[in-house]
Amino acid sequence: MSFKRKPLADCVPELVATARGDQKATLVITGGKLVNVVSGEILEGMNVAVQGGRIAYVGKDIAHTIGENTQVIDAAGKYIAPGLLDGHCHIESTQLTVTEFARAVLPLGTTGGFFDAHEIANVFGLKGIKLMLDEMRGTPLAAYMQVASCVPSAGAEFETTGASLGPAEVAEAFTWGEDVIALGEVMNFPGVVYGDDKMIGEIQATLRAGRYVDGHFTWPSSDWRLPVYAAAGVTGDHECVTAEDVIERVRLGMYAKMRRGSAWHDVAKTITAHTEHGLDSRRMMLVTDDRSSESLRDEGHMDFVVRHAISQGVKPVTAFQMATINTAERFGVARDIGSITPGSCADIILLDGNLADVHVVTTIAAGVVVAENGIMTAELPAYTYPEEVRSSVHLQQLPVPEDFIIHAPVESGSLATRVIKVIENHVETEELIVELPVENGKLQIGSGLCKIAVFERHKGTGNKSVGVVDGIGFHEPAAIAMTVAHDSHNVLVIGNDDVLMAKAATAVAEAQGGVAVITETGSTLFPLAIAGLMSAEPFEVAAAQSAAISTTLYDAGCTLNYAFMTLSLLALAVIPTLRISDKGLVRISPEDGIQLVPLFC
Repeated sequence: MSFKRKPLADCVPELVATARGDQKATLVITGGKLVNVVSGEILEGMNVAVQGGRIAYVGKDIAHTIGENTQVIDAAGKYIAPGLLDGHCHIESTQLTVTEFARAVLPLGTTGGFFDAHEIANVFGLKGIKLMLDEMRGTPLAAYMQVASCVPSAGAEFETTGASLGPAEVAEAFTWGEDVIALGEVMNFPGVVYGDDKMIGEIQATLRAGRYVDGHFTWPSSDWRLPVYAAAGVTGDHECVTAEDVIERVRLGMYAKMRRGSAWHDVAKTITAHTEHGLDSRRMMLVTDDRSSESLRDEGHMDFVVRHAISQGVKPVTAFQMATINTAERFGVARDIGSITPGSCADIILLDGNLADVHVVTTIAAGVVVAENGIMTAELPAYTYPEEVRSSVHLQQLPVPEDFIIHAPVESGSLATRVIKVIENHVETEELIVELPVENGKLQIGSGLCKIAVFERHKGTGNKSVGVVDGIGFHEPAAIAMTVAHDSHNVLVIGNDDVLMAKAATAVAEAQGGVAVITETGSTLFPLAIAGLMSAEPFEVAAAQSAAISTTLYDAGCTLNYAFMTLSLLALAVIPTLRISDKGLVRISPEDGIQLVPLFC
C-alpha cells in the first residue's frame, strides 16, 4: 500500500469534481461532532468527504458525494478531529525505527510531526538523517524532517561525536525536498548570541532556503539575551519550564512549545501562561520531545499530552488546537495539515466518549483507515538499514575496572569535589560541591553517590572521563551502561561498583549498542542495534525490553520516573548546570556560557 501524499495543486480537479458531486468520494464520514480547530467550535451532525488523500467537502449534507464504491464510516456519537501533530520529537528517543514509531503512534491518533534527527546525526551525520527521511516517506505519517543544527551540540572542544555538520551540510539537506522543513533546535544558543560563524551560517542557510529555525534557550527567560536569540530568526522553542518562559517567548513572536515527555513534566507549569495569565493560545504548542517506547505503550503519545493539558484546565478544543492547527501554522503547512477543511490532507481521527478523554478509536492518514480500536489495520513496508549503521560502537578497547578509578592529586585526606545532582522529571541538573575522602591517592565515593563515566565510541580515540553523580538511588552494587547518551552518544556508564561498571560497558559494546543493567544477581540487556540508538525489533518487543530495564533499575534502588530517559541526558553539554562528556565535566551558566571545569575545586 502506498501512502504517498500528492501536492494540493495536483489534486484540485478531482477535489472540485467530488465537492460538486460529479465524482464520488473514496471515503465519507457521516454524522459526527466536528472538532473545528479553525473556529474553536464543536459542530454537531457534520460529514466529511474524502477524495484520495485529501478532504473534498465538509458540511451538513453530503449525500451527493456518495457512490456505490464509496467507503462510508458512521461517526454517530463520535467526535471527528484532525490527526494530532507532534511539534518537536526525536524519534530515536523512542528507541524505535521510524516504521515502528509509526506503528506505535498512529493507533493513538498521531498522524504527523516535525522530527529532529539530531541523535543519529551525531553518530552518522547527513547520512543518518537521510536514512531516516527515506524511511519516513514510506509511512502514512505527515512527517517533516528538521536538519540537526548542533553536531556536536556544544562544539568539538567539549565532546567527541561521530560526525560534524555546518552551514554547507545544512544547505545540502534542504535540497532533498520540501518535507525537510526546518533547522532543528539550535542548542548552542551562546554561539548564536555571540555571533559564532558556524551557528550564524547555519541559520542563514535555513532562512535563505525559506525554512524555519527552531530554538533551545535555557538561560532564564528574563535574560536580556533572549531577544538577541530571537533576532537571529529563531521562531520556536521547547525549553519552556515556567509560565514566564512561555510568556516571554510569545511576546517576542516565538511559538512556545510545552513539553510532556516520559521524564520531562513541563506542561503543568507552562500551561498556566494560558490558564492563569490569560495569554492567547495561538502561539502555544504541545509536544513530546522524548518519549520512550515503554511510555508510548503505557501512557500514549500526543493523545496523552492533550489529555494531560485538558486535566490542567485547558478547554478541550483549545488543547486540540495546540496539537494540530497551531503546530501546522508554526511550520507554514496549515494548508495541508492541522485541520478538517476542504483541500487539507485527510488526516482524521474519530474519538469515543467525552472529548476530554481523547479516546481515539479510528485513525485515517492520507485518506486511508490505518488503525481501529488501538490496532494497526494497515501494513507498513519494511525498511532495512545498512550494516554500517548496525555496527557503530568503536571503542579503542573494552573498559576494565581500573578505568573507573578516580585518581586524586593528594595521597589522603579529603577534596572538594564537583558532583552532578540529578533532578527527577527535569532535564536540568544541579552542581553540588561535596567533600569526599581520599585514600591511597584514590577518591572514595560515599554512600548514596555513584561514579559516572563516558568512553568515546565513534573514532576509537580512547578518550574517557570519570566523575561523580548524586540522585541515582542504588541501594546495592549496580551499574548501567548505555550508548544513548545525548547528544554525542558515547558510552555512558553509571554505578557504584567498578567491576559491574566494566561489565555493563562491555555488554553494550559487544551488542553494538544498547542499554545494560548489571547487578550482583543478574543482568538485563536492551539491544539498540541501529546506530546504538534504536531497536531493530518490533515496537511491542522494544517496549517490553525498555520496561525490563526500568524494572531492574527500580529493583536496584533507582526509582526515578522513567530513569533511563533522565540518565541518558547526563552527557548533554548544553543543558544547565553540570554534565559530563568524554572530555570531562561541562558546566553551563548564564555568566560563563559553556565551559570545561575540573572535578576537584
